[in-house]
Amino acid sequence: MRASLRNKIIEVCNSKIEKKGDNVGLSFYAFFANKNDDPELLMEAAQWWIGTEKLDHFEKALKIKKMVLEIA
Repeated sequence: MRASLRNKIIEVCNSKIEKKGDNVGLSFYAFFANKNDDPELLMEAAQWWIGTEKLDHFEKALKIKKMVLEIA
């Protein structure tokens, strides 16, 4: 996973947790604007979320943040 995507995921998770608490959930779409302006990055996120990690559509932001921080 490229560094820019990792940083974006962590930033979004932190923001959601700060605003809505530790129990907030999100999908990988939360990391992108409503328009598809970077399809390669969107597909990279989808591949990691669905293909690699086999995550449900919605997951806890704390879980996602932890997983991304553990990626070397």
